[in-house]
Amino acid sequence: MLHLALAEPERSVMAREIAETQNLPLTYLEQLMLALKKAGLVLAIRGAHGGYMLARAPSEITLAQIVEALEGPLHVADCANVPNCCEDPQACVLKEIFHEINTALYEAFDQITLADFASRHRLKTSANGPMYFI
Repeated sequence: MLHLALAEPERSVMAREIAETQNLPLTYLEQLMLALKKAGLVLAIRGAHGGYMLARAPSEITLAQIVEALEGPLHVADCANVPNCCEDPQACVLKEIFHEINTALYEAFDQITLADFASRHRLKTSANGPMYFI
């Protein structure tokens, strides 16, 4: 997703290019892209100049959406979502704590957009570039 966010707007990027740049097997990348496409985060463009592109502006895509598309719901522990995990769910403090942690985790990921991620990446990579002094 970062590779697509850094690409020129409205330009599709071939899967082979992404796989090589990100050092991923092409078949694995295609599985990831299928999940991202199903989530409505990327578009697959067919044809000789086809490839993948973002379905929305990077500022409209959050890291929470990306992680959930690829990994499922953001949970530190599933206890908060298991109906009968203990004898008395109403009195289970651990379940309540995990729910609070899961909510905080989701909110943290949901506040970071793909545009934020790309901007941070650009800052990091430009800071590591050559410096010239006169």
